Amino acid sequence: MHAVARQPDDTAENAPARAEDLRLVEQFRAGDRRAFGELVRRWQRPLYGLLWRIVRNEADARDLVQATFLRAWTGAEGWRGESSFRTWVYRIGVNLALNHKRDRGRWLSAAVAPDELPTEATGLRRLVEAETSQRMGQAVETLPARQKLVVELRVYEGLSFREVAEVVGSSEDAAKANFHHAIKRLRDVLTEGGEA
Repeated sequence: MHAVARQPDDTAENAPARAEDLRLVEQFRAGDRRAFGELVRRWQRPLYGLLWRIVRNEADARDLVQATFLRAWTGAEGWRGESSFRTWVYRIGVNLALNHKRDRGRWLSAAVAPDELPTEATGLRRLVEAETSQRMGQAVETLPARQKLVVELRVYEGLSFREVAEVVGSSEDAAKANFHHAIKRLRDVLTEGGEA
């Protein structure tokens, strides 16, 4: 799991990234296919991380990333720019991943994504961090599906509540309520498990 949450996408410091995405989409709409390739390069890794946390399978997550960008490619004319490109692509990917889970009827329960495993022994501090991260991952797995998705989008992907609501198809107040209930439940689970 990511150690530090990213900043919400609608902050002023993210305005240049949003403007760059908009420029690339406009170039793609004008016929520059390389512009879409740049959008893929910008967002495929974070999208993979999000989708992996939903499906818990490397091959499925890679396939879902490809399917997401294929849908974005064919639907680029439909993106109106009311939300960021990232939010739009995440919504497509989350919907595909949830449909995939429903269709496959599985939810694997690994606690740490493969690309986030420690690559070398780095001492006691790293071991404690890894154990804490694993316990947090296991605690997140106990959440109801909607709360889990809201936590993933808000904490690990850094989306604002407005963007979370857009991705999950709810109101901003409902996204905030789901997040609040999830955090309360996580505190309870971690406290019961001895985490302070």
